[in-house]
Amino acid sequence: MIVNSSTVSATATSPMSDAKKASLDYDAFLKLLLAQLKAQDPTDPVDQSQTLAQLASFSNVEQTIKLNDKLNMLIGQMGASQSVQLIGRRIESLADGTVGTVAAVEITDGGAVAVLEDGKRLSISGGVRVSSNE
Repeated sequence: MIVNSSTVSATATSPMSDAKKASLDYDAFLKLLLAQLKAQDPTDPVDQSQTLAQLASFSNVEQTIKLNDKLNMLIGQMGASQSVQLIGRRIESLADGTVGTVAAVEITDGGAVAVLEDGKRLSISGGVRVSSNE
């Protein structure tokens, strides 16, 4: 995805998110719980407090995974909006000395990449210096 001064967007492209995986596991847990309740001995029933504790634990795990997915999405959007501020600024790689003015920013799974006016690409990570274009 190329980010320029007029558009900013961030998308998550995951075939199956952690939240969906967790809901599948949660559904499987409920099926197992129902099967256990159907197959239990009526003269020696399962302790309901343990069953409810297990259900609550699974629910907490599912909610935590959903929260993490939303936080990851928010972090990605914040990174995209901050990267747009680099357009028009001078950037220098401290590793190889590549210097140029940022024309566009690409957001990839590996992080942000600055596309310089001369067409060179520079990973925006540790080891870069950003300054005003003066």
